Amino acid sequence: MASNFDLQETLERAVDLWESLPKAAHWALAGIGAIYVARGVLSFVQLFLTCFVLSGTNLRKYGKKGTWAVVTGASDGLGKEFAHQLAAKGFNLVLVSRTQSKLDALARELTLRWSGFQAKTLAMDYSKDDDADYERLAELISGLDVGILINNVGQSHSIPVPFLETSRDELQNIVTINCLGTLKTTQIVAPILTKRKRGLILTMGSFAGYMPTPYLATYSGSKSFLQHWSSSLAAELKPQGVDVEFVISYLVTTAMSKIRRTSLLIPSPKPFVRSVLGKVGLGWTEKFTNTYTPWWSHAIFKWAIENTVGATSGITVWFNRRMHLDIRARALRKAEREAKKKL
Repeated sequence: MASNFDLQETLERAVDLWESLPKAAHWALAGIGAIYVARGVLSFVQLFLTCFVLSGTNLRKYGKKGTWAVVTGASDGLGKEFAHQLAAKGFNLVLVSRTQSKLDALARELTLRWSGFQAKTLAMDYSKDDDADYERLAELISGLDVGILINNVGQSHSIPVPFLETSRDELQNIVTINCLGTLKTTQIVAPILTKRKRGLILTMGSFAGYMPTPYLATYSGSKSFLQHWSSSLAAELKPQGVDVEFVISYLVTTAMSKIRRTSLLIPSPKPFVRSVLGKVGLGWTEKFTNTYTPWWSHAIFKWAIENTVGATSGITVWFNRRMHLDIRARALRKAEREAKKKL
């Protein structure tokens, strides 16, 4: 009874306060409310258009048939799919990855499939951070008409792990590959793009960098670093005709994600890469400039988080923590079962 009475009294006071305000204040508050609602409606309309109606920048802006594209992490997963789809669009490719045999097989497959296609390969272990590798990359692309760089190379944790238990090697490799590898490769390729006054640099991001992700702390931090670096670089290179875009994605069925089955939220590499290349520049709903979330369900999921609990809120971080604790527990149980089978 007391609580109901308190609520009624509070409502009556609110009504009295509202009625005591001058008409101008009524109109001002109503205007603010209308702006807030309109902003939400506009954001949703933009989301719908970018997901289902509009196409992004045509890749022909960055070069005609025979222009070169550099793809890192090219021998597997998303990198391999980027290679296939760029070759289908008439681009020649510089394929960079760790294993030469896989690069050779991919180059041979693409050469046999597409008439006039050319490929150059470079076996390079980004975790080594070897200056000689970067010198070889610079030499390999010297004189080529490079129009596109796909910064796809990356590494995550083998399983979710507390930061204090992360091995030194894993910590070092994630930062070296994701951050230093991307920056150093871009420093080599970007001068070619700026010289020709047009080009595209696509860097692969992650939901883990968009929102704090406990038990993937080092990987999460590396992708967040790349977000700020990419948006900053975009402002620097725009006057020179180079578009720099950061791609945010949730899970895709790749070796890195360790997920094999597709679902509403988890596409396979082929349609996902098609959306990446088809939605370049459509970042209207993003809080970071020169950033876009190309896969439709990822974009809707992210929009819903941003417009409800918030991407960096305590609720979101708590949920991420619980989810990755569960994934870690299941991974450890699986490893234990496999170890027993070997006995």
